Amino acid sequence: MATHLHLSEIECDQNHHSKNDSSENPKRCISYEAMKNLHEMRLSNTLCDATISQKDCSFRVHRAILSSCSDYFRTLFTTTVPSEKDYISLHEIRSPIMERIIKYSYLRECEINEQDMFEMYAAADFLGMPGLQKRCVEFIKSVIRIQNCITVMLYGRQRMCPELYDFARRFILANFVAVASKCDDVVHLAVDDICDILSDDFLNTKDDEPVWECCIRWIEYDPANRVKHVARLMETVRLGLLRTEYFLERVKEHPYVLECNETKPIVIETLTFIYDLDMANTKKNKMKTPSLAIPRVPYDLIFTFGGWSDGLPQSIIEIYDTRADRWVEVEANCRTEHRAYYGCAVIGSNVYCIGGYDGVEHFNTCRKFDAISMMWTEIAPMHSRRCYVSVVEMDGLIYAMGGFDGNSRQNTAEVYDPQSNQWTMIAPMHYLRSDADACVLDGKIYIVGGFNGQECLNTAEMYDTEKNEWQRLPNMITRRSGVSCIAHKGTVNVVGGFNGLIRMNSCERFDPITQRWQAFKDMYYPRSNFGLEVIDDMIFAIGGYDGEKAIWHTESYIHETDEWLEASDLGRPRSAFKAVVIKQLANIRSYISRGRDNIRNDRRLPQEQTGDDSTKALSEDN
Repeated sequence: MATHLHLSEIECDQNHHSKNDSSENPKRCISYEAMKNLHEMRLSNTLCDATISQKDCSFRVHRAILSSCSDYFRTLFTTTVPSEKDYISLHEIRSPIMERIIKYSYLRECEINEQDMFEMYAAADFLGMPGLQKRCVEFIKSVIRIQNCITVMLYGRQRMCPELYDFARRFILANFVAVASKCDDVVHLAVDDICDILSDDFLNTKDDEPVWECCIRWIEYDPANRVKHVARLMETVRLGLLRTEYFLERVKEHPYVLECNETKPIVIETLTFIYDLDMANTKKNKMKTPSLAIPRVPYDLIFTFGGWSDGLPQSIIEIYDTRADRWVEVEANCRTEHRAYYGCAVIGSNVYCIGGYDGVEHFNTCRKFDAISMMWTEIAPMHSRRCYVSVVEMDGLIYAMGGFDGNSRQNTAEVYDPQSNQWTMIAPMHYLRSDADACVLDGKIYIVGGFNGQECLNTAEMYDTEKNEWQRLPNMITRRSGVSCIAHKGTVNVVGGFNGLIRMNSCERFDPITQRWQAFKDMYYPRSNFGLEVIDDMIFAIGGYDGEKAIWHTESYIHETDEWLEASDLGRPRSAFKAVVIKQLANIRSYISRGRDNIRNDRRLPQEQTGDDSTKALSEDN
């Protein structure tokens, strides 16, 4: 793999130039044609005034050109005695690399490939060429993957390049499970390096079983010399987060652990924590979480906004920390206006809340929440008022479909462009529908179910953005209003809702290839008007309305085993809200760091919960 950097394409390096690299400054950049002429003069040995000699060849050059982008050549050509300026012996760099560097000096054009990318960077570093160094760094970052990430990290440290080192280390942390099992270089790390990685709060793993298995893999590469580090490695594992059975059978009884006296205090501390945790759960006692059980920092967060509870629209924001399995309420100064039955979508770190209802007014207004600044701003209103609206994001655009304007259900749809801050009408759907839900799969928008003003719907359709047309799909197995759907594992997964008689816990999925609907495992709780999202490769169903009251129950679906598992519940019962995922949020600690040493006490137990029936009068799917 190679990349070609060409002045006419990149213009100049706008972000990094030194006083000796002024041609990288766009304000001073001369034309590519002029530099091309100078390069042709070099090739024909016209007006060249120096020779760079290598072991197997030599290059005629213009001193001024090389001096303009290289600290090394500038110093050499301006400080050496005149007789030594004409002929430069430079055997430290291989001739194929030197040839490309000279070409870059003239044309800002350089071929970089994976075979010699490190050699090219080292040469650019030696010659003091920051522009070329930056190009090399960008190329190395573009080809980083599971098999070479550790090599890149160690090279970045060796060359004292923080940008490369930090980028590779973040890649390793983010992709830890794959790196630990598939990267051959893991076993070649020094003990300090592997402990540094495994102990990091940002190690991206749902549980610490892969961390322990990585420790064992590292030791087994050279057990005679490495088994002595088993206690140090154990301290990097959050042993209190392991399943009790796994700890007792795979850690406590492991031969490396049994044969090391230094591991005994660690085992005792973990067993004590497990015992205290059982007692705390039985007696509802509070306990402080020790360091061996403090969860890692998640990479992605589920956000929920507003909704309906206690007979009123809400302004609350709650986020779900999957690593700690707990809900955290965001500070009051970040709250949204009181709003329920809205649509929601994410672009980057911005959450867009579209339309909705506050108990009095049906909105066409829309707001944007910047999760970095934690600030709300108003954006352009839609053409139509839309409560119970279905909203998705695709290719940086936001689509709002159907809904209820206070008088009638709609089949109209419109699209929002954040760049122009404008809404544009698109082709209408085949069916009137409010209280439906939509998702994106393989570049197409799917919308399912809903209510047309007379009956709950089992219809579904698909929108093709390129053709601006809707296509009818086979009907669902069950009528569903107040439904939620999500794309997962190549299918459209439709969950819960109201069939005109009862709230449901049933689920079904649509396969676009076979064009068939198929039922899958029922949820534990019936629910409509609830949040649904995918995180950690699991589908989470959150809150909603069970026909009598708003609920706070949360459960997660695992596709491989076709089962739902209970998760920690919302902080308060809510329905009529949406859930969205923000990925790799830069300031994620601002949302999850509070009270992580009291994780166990923050989780709400099911027997402590009571609901209310306040949403019954306002949920349109009753």
